[in-house]
Amino acid sequence: MTQRLITHRRLRTAAHLTFGNTASRIYLALVLAATVFVTVDTLFVAHADASLAGVWVLFLAAPTVFVFLIGGSMTGAEAGGPAWFFYLGLLVSVLAQACALGWFTRLLRGTGRGRSARPQGA
Repeated sequence: MTQRLITHRRLRTAAHLTFGNTASRIYLALVLAATVFVTVDTLFVAHADASLAGVWVLFLAAPTVFVFLIGGSMTGAEAGGPAWFFYLGLLVSVLAQACALGWFTRLLRGTGRGRSARPQGA
């Protein structure tokens, strides 16, 4: 196999683990719903004080989002770094967790590489 084909298969497997199973889709739907809620709450609802709606997105992206936040502060960014770094870290952490959830689901089902989805006796 060529290196290009191997890379293509790895990317396809990663995409399938991230978006191609029910557990990952449910997780991504929850994150999307929380993000829409935060956006609507921030743009269209008047608050006397700060709303804590954005905390729900951080809860869904935890614990990997904190790795990006700590990494940003360790590189010398003041107050957590620029907004684009925070949103990029949030996006990457959600996608990484969806991929990990897909991998874990595949591991529990036993349909991984070289394994059959059927019992040995059937």
